[in-house]
Amino acid sequence: MTMAMKRKNESEALRNILLIISYDGSRFHGWQAQPVRGCEEDRTVQGVIESALAKMHGHRVPLIGSGRTDSGVHAVGQAANFYTDIASIPEDRFVPALNSLLPRDVRILSSRSVHPDFNARFSARGRTYRYFLNCALTPFAHEIPYSWHIGRRPDLVTLNRMAAYLCGEIDFTTFTAAGDQSPSRCRYMYGASFFPEGNKVVFEISANAFLWKMVRSLTGTLLHLEKSGAAPEVFKQILDERNRSLAGPTAPAEGLFLWHVRYDSL
Repeated sequence: MTMAMKRKNESEALRNILLIISYDGSRFHGWQAQPVRGCEEDRTVQGVIESALAKMHGHRVPLIGSGRTDSGVHAVGQAANFYTDIASIPEDRFVPALNSLLPRDVRILSSRSVHPDFNARFSARGRTYRYFLNCALTPFAHEIPYSWHIGRRPDLVTLNRMAAYLCGEIDFTTFTAAGDQSPSRCRYMYGASFFPEGNKVVFEISANAFLWKMVRSLTGTLLHLEKSGAAPEVFKQILDERNRSLAGPTAPAEGLFLWHVRYDSL
């Protein structure tokens, strides 16, 4: 048997496991693993899950995420996959096995076997984020780390008229953060809307992918325009100008959640 055939057989023997993950991003330096420097600030979601996988397997196991979330951003439906050489664990039992090794601010919600070619990032067809705006004059203490306290009830009619422009193929240069390395600023938007939920207003937005800090930049700009009394058409003009200096303030990270990742094959 040639070395190439041996590697192919070994690869085919591995199971590809898809995880759905929830995490509280408050104490994480984002999703992506960082070089180890022994600092609490360098703690990442990918890093702690890969550490748990290494304990299970006795060797390093790379984890492929559907996308990166920034420092302080949360998730209720992050997706990631890894290849395992452990044959004795049923696909659904990776949930309790990993959760027993993970800190309390990361939970594995489900695990299942998927096609060997499945890739959590490149197989994804859409991502949905939700941003939570807290409208209460005085918010509950436990809500503060998970929403942006604006202390007022915004005009949802105006906000949704502006959000209606977020549909189809759009160049988001206006809402691209400095330092974003993406080769293209264009993204395909499936839709965006604001809706009430108790003492909060939720901004839900779905696209094939997002630029770094794009949702937070959009949220901050939309709220700024609504509060100032701008017409919805003003947002469209800012979007079309492709000029970063025209964007409003960037909303804080704590209100943002990666809500769902969509795959056609699942």
